[in-house]
Amino acid sequence: MRKQQSEEGIALLIAIFVLLLIGVVAIALVVSSGTESALAGNYRSSTTVYYAAVAGLEEVRARLRPNSLNSFNNTTAPGTFLPPAGTALGVCNPVYVINPLGGEAVTPWDPANSYYDGEFSTEFPLDCGGNPPPSPSPTTQSIWNQNPLSGLPFPGPFYKWVRINGVTEKSLNLDVSPYDTVVENKLLYYNGTNFTDLNNGQPQVLELTALAVLPNGSQKMVQYLVAPLAVNLPTFPAALTLLTGPGNNVTFNATTDPGTNVRGVDQDSVGSCSPSTVTPLIPAIGVSTNPDRNSVVNGVPVGARNHYTGSGLPPSPSPPPGSGPDVQIVTGSFPANLQTTAGLQGLVQTITQNADVVVTGPANGSILPGSMYSPSPNPMTIVVNGDLDLTGWSQTGYGLLLVTGNFAYSATTSWRGIILVIGQGTVTGSGAGGGDFDGVFFVANTVSGAQLGAVSMDYSAITNGEGIHYSSCWVKAATPVGNLRVLSFHEISQ
Repeated sequence: MRKQQSEEGIALLIAIFVLLLIGVVAIALVVSSGTESALAGNYRSSTTVYYAAVAGLEEVRARLRPNSLNSFNNTTAPGTFLPPAGTALGVCNPVYVINPLGGEAVTPWDPANSYYDGEFSTEFPLDCGGNPPPSPSPTTQSIWNQNPLSGLPFPGPFYKWVRINGVTEKSLNLDVSPYDTVVENKLLYYNGTNFTDLNNGQPQVLELTALAVLPNGSQKMVQYLVAPLAVNLPTFPAALTLLTGPGNNVTFNATTDPGTNVRGVDQDSVGSCSPSTVTPLIPAIGVSTNPDRNSVVNGVPVGARNHYTGSGLPPSPSPPPGSGPDVQIVTGSFPANLQTTAGLQGLVQTITQNADVVVTGPANGSILPGSMYSPSPNPMTIVVNGDLDLTGWSQTGYGLLLVTGNFAYSATTSWRGIILVIGQGTVTGSGAGGGDFDGVFFVANTVSGAQLGAVSMDYSAITNGEGIHYSSCWVKAATPVGNLRVLSFHEISQ
């Protein structure tokens, strides 16, 4: 009896102990869950603000490309935001793309503003004396504050501003000159491989800095160094160039209409560009071999031959009837690496990577972008992967047109710039009209193996067409500007 009495209540104690243990475990789980939720929330905020800042950098990088539809050339008045073309942007004269949400004030040069750019004075103590940005600095609105994006029912990315400015050796603490060891206050440029402080036509290195702030107060500042890269097109050797490889020939059939001509005489002013007076003449038609030359000459009716003029013949109507046409072998004046399939395919890839529009063929004029009909401010680069049929198309296009399939056009079709038919290497013209091609026309077959294949150009069915006319100014205007390369990227601690 005494033993039984000493064990009374032990079950209660065990139950209380178990409940206490369960409570501790439950509390630990609740605390752990809260910690995990807090960590997840912090991670979500840091990721969101990071990508918001990068979105600002990418928007500005895209808008610095002059051929972009939303480029600063298109959306800001000349001289009010970026300096004129050819003029460098200074270090101490930054410009800002601002992205105010809900009517908030974003003035990065104002120390009293919530989004003050204090990084500027910290970053440029030597170049700008540690002073804040000029007040006020030139600004323009983000595309998220312009139609049609401003009308969306949800906000855009939460970046507040992106600063654009030049950089110097001092600001980067980087000596780029091979001739001295002094870090100087010189603006930097990019030659495609290295930084340089020589302003000899190289593109300027620009610094882009973005600040993003979330409604919960989370902030992030990130920075690019960028420089534009040009698409290096070759110097086209003739108004019309038909390139073939060994053992392959040109098939050429021209119209009997004497009004249709091919001229290597430089013509047409475009903006401030005027036709060349140094080399005003190039061959009317350029080919690879003597058999190709004979094929082209025989493909031009005798009565129209004096309308094919260039550096080998004086301009029409000076040549006597029946003379010509001006057809020359141009392989010696064209890059050897671009006289192979691999070289031209590489050129096609480069152009495609920097194109404004890429269309999958078969295509016709109805699906080409309407903006290509405008020469101002910058002609477009359009790539058609496949066949392009402009038969019956009575428009004038501007820019660089690359067709990898068969290209068909009407006598009503006009183009100002560069036409490259690189792929199937087949061109066909037909119909009546007064259209013409001003710039250069280039045809090559890259689908027949390592060597360039046979090409075909037949516009024997054309009447009242004006033909192909060389224009160095339209070639220059149509040469695409490459995307801005990101040279460096880093996050700025806050």
